[in-house]
Amino acid sequence: MFFDMGVRSGKPAVRIVFGVMIVLVFCGISTAQKAPANFVFGDSLVEAGNNNYIASLSKCNYVPFGIDFGGQPTGRFTNGRTIVDIIGQEVGLEDFTPPYMAPTTTGNVILKGVNYASGGGGICNETGYIFGGRFNMDEQIDYFANTRQDIISSIGGPAARKLLKTALVAVTIGANDFINNYLTPVLSTPVRETVSPEKFVGFLIARFRLQLTRLYNLGARKIVVSNVGPIGCMPYQRDQNPSAGENCAEFPNHLAQLFNSRLKNLVAELRKNLKGSEFVYADVYRIVYDIILNYESYGFQNSNTGCCKLAGRFGGLIPCGPPSHVCPDRSKYVFWDPFHPTDAANVIIASRLMDGGTDDISPVNIRQLVQSSAED
Repeated sequence: MFFDMGVRSGKPAVRIVFGVMIVLVFCGISTAQKAPANFVFGDSLVEAGNNNYIASLSKCNYVPFGIDFGGQPTGRFTNGRTIVDIIGQEVGLEDFTPPYMAPTTTGNVILKGVNYASGGGGICNETGYIFGGRFNMDEQIDYFANTRQDIISSIGGPAARKLLKTALVAVTIGANDFINNYLTPVLSTPVRETVSPEKFVGFLIARFRLQLTRLYNLGARKIVVSNVGPIGCMPYQRDQNPSAGENCAEFPNHLAQLFNSRLKNLVAELRKNLKGSEFVYADVYRIVYDIILNYESYGFQNSNTGCCKLAGRFGGLIPCGPPSHVCPDRSKYVFWDPFHPTDAANVIIASRLMDGGTDDISPVNIRQLVQSSAED
């Protein structure tokens, strides 16, 4: 691990280590289809480098991460782009949404959006504490409130409200609340002895309701909430559950499905009860599971092993790092490392969220969401 500590504008700063470029060809983007800004909340699936600036064990600012992102690690937990990077390109943003902690994320830059996502972060404040530093959802919303105030100071209240009202807001969080909390070996035994899966999920949903409502109260309207993917199918869980053989680990997927069922109802509830809100439910579980089951039809050759691997039958026992073996053709793998999809898989996920039907994302897809006009 490498630490590079510092402070800027009250924000802690540190660095550590831990995360094919395929040309994305979507249909052309007209002026009406563009989003003015993209604000991103979540975990390592959508992080753009915030953890580079804090003392954390959850980092990926080292090779071979970014091997297909100009050949340089950026703090993205994959070989290339994240899902929100690709969606940002598709909704007309000229640059990738920058991490909140970066020294350059100031001035007019924030008017195009900010990425607050943090590897290891979760809905619960306790989630991911084994990594040390990380931003949980409450902290990410605190930082969004800071950005909102900076935007108001820059362009005035009315213009700021209009910007936030029409901006795309992406929320991808919850997986760590299982992987690095409820299912963490050093933590899970005492927790699971006293807290049932249903009770734990109920706690997550209640807390998430407050967090999403707070985003709305801060001015966000077009809010895409992604559910938890099939975490039992990732290489890490496959190697942690060898009795499953070639199959995905059943219990982690069961937890994800319990949470997702409640989350879908929550998103519908918020959309109905919060005036002018346009909450959208993204069924990433369904999309990723379909890719894993039918990987060959999507052009992949491997759907269960990390491309960047060092140990384990599925490459899931040791995080990706400089000593790891990297597959020569990342476009043939669904998973980049023990936890995260490749750029190639992210392209497919992003495409289905942009233009998919209501089985993938509802009540509208992202392209339709961007085109809609939120009520006051």
